[in-house]
Amino acid sequence: MKRLLFGGLGLFLVALAAATLLVYAAGSGWLGSIESPGTITESRLPDSVLKAWGASQTKAKQEIGQSDRKTILFGDFHVHTTFSADAFFTSIPSMQGEGAHPIADACDFARFCSGLDFWSINDHAESLTPKRWRETVDSIRQCNNVAGDPANPDMVSFLGWEWTQVGQTPDEHYGHKNVIIADTKDGQIPTRPIASRSISSQAMAAPPVWGLGLISVAGGGGRLFDLARHLQDRSDYADCPEGIPARELPDDCLESTTTPADLFRKLTEWGHRSIVIPHGTTWGFYTPPGSTWDKQLTKTMHDPRRQTLIEVFSGHGNSEEYRDWRNVDLRNESPECPPPTSDYEPTCWRAGEIIKQRCKAANLDAEECEKRAAEARDLAARQGTQGFLTVPGAEAEEWLDSGQCKDCFQPAFNYRPGGSAQYIAALTNFDDPTRPRRFRFGFMASSDNHTARPGTGYKEIDRREMTEAAGPSNERNRNAIRIKSEPQPRAQPFDMGGYTGLPFNLLEAERQASFFLTGGLVAVHAHAKNRTAIWQALDRREVYGTSGPRILLWFDLISGESPRPMGSITQLDETPIFRVRAVGSLAQTEGCPDHSLAALSEARLHHLCRGECYNPSDQRRKITRIEVVRIQPQVRAGEPIAPLIQDPWKILPCPDDASGCDVTFEDPGFQASHRDTVYYVRAIEEPSQAVNAANLRCDYDAAGRCIKINPCYGDFRTDYQDDCLAETEERAWSSPIYVDYLRTAKSVPDGEE
Repeated sequence: MKRLLFGGLGLFLVALAAATLLVYAAGSGWLGSIESPGTITESRLPDSVLKAWGASQTKAKQEIGQSDRKTILFGDFHVHTTFSADAFFTSIPSMQGEGAHPIADACDFARFCSGLDFWSINDHAESLTPKRWRETVDSIRQCNNVAGDPANPDMVSFLGWEWTQVGQTPDEHYGHKNVIIADTKDGQIPTRPIASRSISSQAMAAPPVWGLGLISVAGGGGRLFDLARHLQDRSDYADCPEGIPARELPDDCLESTTTPADLFRKLTEWGHRSIVIPHGTTWGFYTPPGSTWDKQLTKTMHDPRRQTLIEVFSGHGNSEEYRDWRNVDLRNESPECPPPTSDYEPTCWRAGEIIKQRCKAANLDAEECEKRAAEARDLAARQGTQGFLTVPGAEAEEWLDSGQCKDCFQPAFNYRPGGSAQYIAALTNFDDPTRPRRFRFGFMASSDNHTARPGTGYKEIDRREMTEAAGPSNERNRNAIRIKSEPQPRAQPFDMGGYTGLPFNLLEAERQASFFLTGGLVAVHAHAKNRTAIWQALDRREVYGTSGPRILLWFDLISGESPRPMGSITQLDETPIFRVRAVGSLAQTEGCPDHSLAALSEARLHHLCRGECYNPSDQRRKITRIEVVRIQPQVRAGEPIAPLIQDPWKILPCPDDASGCDVTFEDPGFQASHRDTVYYVRAIEEPSQAVNAANLRCDYDAAGRCIKINPCYGDFRTDYQDDCLAETEERAWSSPIYVDYLRTAKSVPDGEE
């Protein structure tokens, strides 16, 4: 009997040791494999296709009367692969992921699926090791080698990364910025990318070995083992030492910074040509309530020579429009919850309403319920982006459309108006009263795609593959990753310090899936289709953004000594007169063109393009109107922002004609105002269907209040095949023309100190 007992115990101990070793091995990444950068298809676009695309644009220019010698090129400057930790996580089977999407996929997709003229790679620097960066460099070079003659390639591929900074309070939050490098040759690129040293870098680092191991083993291994290897691979590298110039650092270390000032300093130390593009500036998924861009308009936090463009639209929504409401009130020592308005309900206020409803359902008296509602509002306001976690057990449907911009075009989730492009354009910094400072950004758009698919907005299809909508495949997987609590009739503080789970669980993921879009494009007016000409257009800010379609847009100041294109900075003492020309995008035909079918195998065509490619017909969509926005930046400290932004200032109707729209306008009040003024235009295309265009899909009462939402979930609760289509008006945003009044004190021009 003892022999059997000891034998059973021995077997148990052996099994326990084996299980322990398995968990440790899985958590250490020993059981997974390193993802490769993939193999790029050795084929370029046929010259006949490139000529046909060029001829189509030439014809459109002739019909609208546009005679310049520049060509409009379309690209995507915001592309992630599964080299990024967040992209890798959503690629696993339990998140309904497709598996690996490396850089080779991005190159092939841009060339054969979306038919772009240029694109850049922008994986999170916080996920990139020096080895991963070298693989990225090699892959971009390979993609360019396939393109043919560098003076006239079929496509230009740029190197870059994303600096992914997240602060827990408005004072320490600076947000995300893409860094684009002009060149790809040795000696002209940094040895390593520069990451952000913030809670975002912690989110992309490896969890503790035992926890990661348990998750990997319990999830069945496979790609989860690979995820563990991916995360642990980064932990094999040490942080770069502090206080040493970037060029003198060891090759194999992780370089990072805390603030934009340090990022700009390091880029200057490297000395290579680069552009820094802020993005997601209104996206409340990670931006603390109450955040504004005022703190970044200082001598150190803004580099006007590098930070020259801003992303006004992406697959994460619109960041253009300013609204004069706030998520929280920061005028006192601690955040307070502002009351709702007719067009906005703060999330913190909704927290109080949920608690009040629960309190009444528990048959507590009205006075106690009001007290608890006030307590809930206060707790949620002080909890920042985790405010939704102060209401125990709250489901997405209970939050209705709180926190959202209800009248913005395809807005970012949990909108932060203090980061909007309009707010940023209206700001002036008066630290030096004799030389006030302003942002002078050009406007662009891109996709922010995380499945190596640049330029996904060519067709409104396949929500799960062409947007960031991802989520658990079943209830069990959903429960495994969410923070669970039982509904209570009282709010509770959320202990950030005591939380040890997955970092992304701290962010409101379920409602935000309804705000993921197929993404936008950046367009440039270039003298030729090559790297040098594209970079020159970026330097001139002669760029614009679209919400996805390839709308052709020209915006020029035609008064003064000589015409000035979009992106210009000039001075006038006469009435400014402008001309806008816009032509709608080409309607798409089903399927993929012959050159894509010939280049990619049937399996790869389905895996990358989902069987649908950029496949233009000869018919163009109509431009219905031109909207003009006028902004007069602050002339004194504390001047209210809202009255300075006139949106729309003018609405100019277009003829019912697919050949395009040609309009002029002037500002007779410019001289009398004696104020510097910013002008830009939107070209609005005829209505069409788009993925997630209705966001939360509210049901409204007679007073126009949202009383029920029908979210388009990223997880199993919305059918995988449901693209959640709704009608929208796609558009293009020009870069502004900055017209300074000639006799006023000047703000610091871009690039001048």
